[in-house]
Amino acid sequence: MRIAIVGLAAVLALAAGASAGRAPQTPSDKPVALAALLRQAAVAKPGARGGGDDSCRWANDRECDEPGVGTGACTSGTDASDCRWLIGGEADACQWARDGECDEPGIGTGACVQGSDRSDCPGVSRLRFRNDSCATAFNGVCNEPNQPGIQGDGSCEIRTDRRDCVGAERPLTLNDHFFGRDDRIFMDRSQDPWRVIGQIHMDDGSACTATLVGVNVLITAAHCIHTDGRIAAAGRFETGPAGRMSEARITAYLLDPRFDYRRFVGGNDIDGLDWALLRIDRPLGRQLGWLPMRNLTGQGQGAWRAARLDQAGYSWDTGEHLSGNIGCRMTEVFPDNTFAHECDTTRGDSGSPFMIRDGGRWYVVGVDSNFRSNPKGPRTYIAVSAASFIEHLNAFSAGRTGTPVGGATGTRRK
Repeated sequence: MRIAIVGLAAVLALAAGASAGRAPQTPSDKPVALAALLRQAAVAKPGARGGGDDSCRWANDRECDEPGVGTGACTSGTDASDCRWLIGGEADACQWARDGECDEPGIGTGACVQGSDRSDCPGVSRLRFRNDSCATAFNGVCNEPNQPGIQGDGSCEIRTDRRDCVGAERPLTLNDHFFGRDDRIFMDRSQDPWRVIGQIHMDDGSACTATLVGVNVLITAAHCIHTDGRIAAAGRFETGPAGRMSEARITAYLLDPRFDYRRFVGGNDIDGLDWALLRIDRPLGRQLGWLPMRNLTGQGQGAWRAARLDQAGYSWDTGEHLSGNIGCRMTEVFPDNTFAHECDTTRGDSGSPFMIRDGGRWYVVGVDSNFRSNPKGPRTYIAVSAASFIEHLNAFSAGRTGTPVGGATGTRRK
């Protein structure tokens, strides 16, 4: 997902775990801080261990990691700079405070240290350091252990059943505002169409959602494999229920030749090019099936306004589980082959499919892309319409187009 802010867009994508590894960022440079979230690796923070005031491995990443007040990944007193506002009292101390956008890590843009953007992050203390990674999240019952303000049955670990234990409401200033309420549910990955929606795990450590749209062809987002002047398409695709996963390696890719990461991060003018077709080395579609495509936005306003969308992806905050929305809608279609929607998507959902059901079969009508800044309200959630890529599917499936992974143009630097 991408956020355009202060003249510079930043992609928030690919996080496959609740706590991803991050390099220290420049506190005064909000665009840099946002862009750094583009390729969040699925690297979970370890248990607490010792050090000096800022000697923890996770110090200076703007997220408090001390036990009691933070994630617990650091020993007490070893992440002082990141924890000072949570310990000493929250304030509007960040230079990006009071700009109408929550800039805390995780729940916000990540440009400010936790607790230093108080006015823009109202009521977020109940959401900090929590996720919905428990297998029974979204079931309407709090399954965390009893704790102050929370009564649960203890069948989930602490902080892993967020929506059921602290509520579904979300402030509209957050990245993951979910239009005021988190309405996601978990999908059964052993059933159609969910079993053909999987993850691509790139060799560089990042991850996105991708969907089988042919015997050995996937659709995902271009920014999942094209970052900062280079193409990094080497990786594997996994799909299916736990214990019965199917896996294949990515062997080739196809991007619109006009797609450019730096332009994509820097504005909204090429949002409609944020798609990628991937070829894999096993015909998983023969075993699992695949989803055909349909250009719904090309059928006119009456068609897309009436359509009920289903969406699912591997969100950063739901662990290994496939989460999504049923019956959400498009809200606006743009001339660049993108559309705005009201489905609850977040980081990790990049490349995930938007589908319609017709005659008992699902069709891919778009892929999740980014956030777009909106001066009149909360960020707009943006997807790329199948109108951008449907015409390329047949030639790529037949092997007539595409670049081999590791081929002559497989890595491009500027």
